[in-house]
Amino acid sequence: MEITSLYENLIFTTVRIECLTKTNSSSIGTGCIVSYHREEGDYYFIVTNKHVIKDAVKGILQFNLSKNDQPDLGRKYSLIFNDFEKIWFGHNNPNIDIAIAPIVPFLNKLKKENINIFFKAIPLIYALKQENIKEVDAIEDILIIGYPNGIYDKKNLLPIVRKGITATPANIDFEGKPIFLIDASIFPGSSGSPVFICNTGGTSKQGFDKQSKTRFIFMGIVASVLIKQDINKIEIINIPVKDIPFVKTSQMLDLGIVFKSHCIIETIESFLKTRQSITK
Repeated sequence: MEITSLYENLIFTTVRIECLTKTNSSSIGTGCIVSYHREEGDYYFIVTNKHVIKDAVKGILQFNLSKNDQPDLGRKYSLIFNDFEKIWFGHNNPNIDIAIAPIVPFLNKLKKENINIFFKAIPLIYALKQENIKEVDAIEDILIIGYPNGIYDKKNLLPIVRKGITATPANIDFEGKPIFLIDASIFPGSSGSPVFICNTGGTSKQGFDKQSKTRFIFMGIVASVLIKQDINKIEIINIPVKDIPFVKTSQMLDLGIVFKSHCIIETIESFLKTRQSITK
């Protein structure tokens, strides 16, 4: 497969995350790969939610192998980690559900073993920031990429792409928090999924080109979903009881909570400051 278009780039920006906890419970989440530019060069990170990797003693990140700088579909490589939670660095605000892990140390180790994995990074110059927030309207079409309910193309290791709209204006902090809501089907495994505005103007074969007619904004990552809970009375016939039992049912409202991408930038900048203070 030859990667030439913006959409083809995007489907390789995510990574499937598998976690195992001390209690042997397993979970699936989504990570996305971002690049952060500084004068000394580009830094690459995997981004997900804190809750995805919380208490994980083992983790697996799955990638396609690379051949001639293109994805070698059908050939996969799994990065396996012990003490998985320890490789992540979280946003310093406990209420902001963002965690990052630098990927370059793992890439350098793989290169020494002559292993090349394929991925594409989301340049954070396209993140939703104060400079471009006025470009975003109150209602926007969006794309979400990830692994809902763990579903993905197992043969080719490709994620699922879905569409939705912003349910609250992304240029306003919902309830004073750095989040906005989206109207889209969000399921377990979607946590960490990147959310994009991507309008190609009818032209699909474009890359990350700021001069093109493509409108591309990295909005943030999905963190959670709103659920409506009902408590229903169970009728019990002919058997009088003192306690009345209830069953609680949950119904997804198809409203997802997205942490804005500037929270990712804040986490990366905090991480780099921490690293610099250690090396001084």
